[in-house]
Amino acid sequence: MPRLKLFAPERFKETGAENRYPAMRQKGKEMEAVIRLNRELAYTGSILKIYKDTVISNGVESVFDYIHHDGAAAVLPVTKDGKILMVRQYRNALDRFTLEIPAGKLDAPDEPKLECASRELEEETGFRSENIEYLMTINTTVAFCDECIGVYIARDLIPSHQHLDADECIDVEEWKVEDLLELIYSGKMTDGKTVAAILAYAQREGLR
Repeated sequence: MPRLKLFAPERFKETGAENRYPAMRQKGKEMEAVIRLNRELAYTGSILKIYKDTVISNGVESVFDYIHHDGAAAVLPVTKDGKILMVRQYRNALDRFTLEIPAGKLDAPDEPKLECASRELEEETGFRSENIEYLMTINTTVAFCDECIGVYIARDLIPSHQHLDADECIDVEEWKVEDLLELIYSGKMTDGKTVAAILAYAQREGLR
């Protein structure tokens, strides 16, 4: 039977182990290194690269799929009456329309996520803001992809104009937070960044 061990997050942070040993895992009382032997580029797409990684984990050589993404930003636009501006758009991977917060990829790997969030807000909703604050950071699919999204809150929205790509078709909708929470809890809203952002915002603002 596996040995259970009480894990104290504060002790792990105090030691700095999460920074010094990013590729190590806990095993009993020891930490065993995962060694990457090789990384081979298998495919390059328009927004991602797919690699084949050969690693030694638990003493066994294995091949892992790894997807690299340059990163993205998302923004939760809050209207003056407390509603959230959402965007409805077609997602090819799911073959359906989804309801999401505005978001988009970085123009360059080193682009500040705040700048990206500001740009995507105006491009997708037709509003801009000079009052944008950080909410959270999420890794969307930690098992095989390094995509990292910075999520922000935008207030004091200023009317502007949408700037959609030629292949984009986006409808902008106003939603009450409580109605969005109902979509989440009923399983009707499944986009990870949107679910995380709305739940974090609702908790922060004391909304249910």
